[in-house]
This record gives sequence, C-alpha cells and structure tokens, in this order.
Amino acid sequence: MGCEDIPSSNEKNLPHYAEGPIVKGFGRGSSELGFPTANFDEDIIVRLPNQLVGGVYWGFAQVESSPVYGMVMSIGWNPFYKNKKRAMETHILHEFDSDLYGKHLRVVIVDFLRPECNFPDVEALKNAIAEDIKKSKIEMRREEFKNFAFDSFFKSSIIRAVD
Repeated sequence: MGCEDIPSSNEKNLPHYAEGPIVKGFGRGSSELGFPTANFDEDIIVRLPNQLVGGVYWGFAQVESSPVYGMVMSIGWNPFYKNKKRAMETHILHEFDSDLYGKHLRVVIVDFLRPECNFPDVEALKNAIAEDIKKSKIEMRREEFKNFAFDSFFKSSIIRAVD
C-alpha cells in the first residue's frame, strides 16, 4: 500500500472552513464503497490552501440548516481510482432520507487522519475508510475539539456530533 508524504505545514492550515452546493461526484461512494459522500464543486476545491494536499481529514458538517454531524473527508486524487481531478468527498456520519444534490454544505475540517494511499483492492479501501470513521469519532469526543461543532459558521444550534 503506497501512501503520499504529507508536509508538516499541513496542520497550520487547520481548521479550514468551506461551504457550497453539493454536486454529483464520481458515483462510487454509495454504490461501490457503501460510504455515500457529499461532494463540493471544483470552484470550492480550487480555493483550498495548497498545503491541504491529498489526505483524509475529519471535522464537522451541516447540510442546509440540519443538525451538525461529524464527517470524514477525502481531499485529493484518490490514487486507487487514479482520478484526473482533485476532489473533496465528504462522508457525513448520518444517514439522510434523500439525496443531497443542490443542497448547501458547510464543513469545518478540523484535523488530519492519514495521507492518501493506494490500496491493493476495494476491500482494503473499504476497511481503511471504516477505520478512518472509527478514529474520527474518537477525535470528535476529545474536549479540545468539541467546540468546533458549535462554531458560529454553522446555522443551527442543534448538535449531534456522532451517530
């Protein structure tokens, strides 16, 4: 499994706030991997700091004026799929009743979990995502990070950080 090196300057760019409409992604999150994602448009992606290179991050997300939920986000080119375009794929730790296309997404990227990696097969990728979610839930409960879920950036006072 090959992983990218992440510069230490990465942490200086966190937390990072982003918002915009949810657009259709590559269609793999739900169907192939079992982890649906809310994807940002390229206009949002190009505004990322250059130091937020490929990797998996965790933080908090809100769709429209929903409660605030925990999230895990992949930023980069997804080496397993050999993407040609950089992506910001947000897996919100909540099951929604309908698709989210066109709705407004707000995220606070709080911390880094791991670099992007290339996996030998889909099962290894799915296992890594499950482990990312497990680790992110532990981090979200840490006292020094709880306030991010209540940030004024989010428009709702209802909070539900971890399902």
